[in-house]
Amino acid sequence: MPDELWELFQRVVPEVPARPQGGGRRRYGDREVLAAIIFVATTGCTWRQLPPSFGPSGPTAHRRFSEWSKARVWAKLHRVVLDDLGARGELDWTRCAIDSVNMRALKGGH
Repeated sequence: MPDELWELFQRVVPEVPARPQGGGRRRYGDREVLAAIIFVATTGCTWRQLPPSFGPSGPTAHRRFSEWSKARVWAKLHRVVLDDLGARGELDWTRCAIDSVNMRALKGGH
């Protein structure tokens, strides 16, 4: 995973509270899990087909994907990426077309 993506992701991923009792299994790092999630999303394989070389198991990656989805991490990451591209001048909003079929306008201009 590119370092640039990881840096942006770190801005939006929620911190995990420390386990008060201690012990238990080590939680896989967010970067390892994110790489596994990206692999599943881009290859179309199932969570169970996730190669062991990623570290976290398919169920672990899926569980974290669900946690992050509930926390709206993906929407936040999308916004951060767009803002970052815009700040660097790599995104030109003037050239973005709006499809009127998908755009709703409220009556009365509200």
